[in-house]
Amino acid sequence: MKNKQTLNGVIAGLLLSLSCMIFAVLFLYDGPLEDGIAFLYEKKKLGGLISVSSLINLPVFFLAIRKNKINFAKGLVIISLIIVCFLIVLKFI
Repeated sequence: MKNKQTLNGVIAGLLLSLSCMIFAVLFLYDGPLEDGIAFLYEKKKLGGLISVSSLINLPVFFLAIRKNKINFAKGLVIISLIIVCFLIVLKFI
């Protein structure tokens, strides 16, 4: 049961971050999603967008802690660490 809640937290954190990033690209860029992401990658701004979009996980994390869903919050922390590792790799590419 604990692993299922942790996996739910990882999936929820990933979906929240991705949906926020997609919404921001569609809102700010006039064109297809793929072109917007490619444009941000060329301008070296994709990492900043990913990090800002992952901030949506913070209130969900505190809400999970408040509701005593510790394993769900652990999943949110895990996906946040994975995003940080991805941003480090993206920074050096």
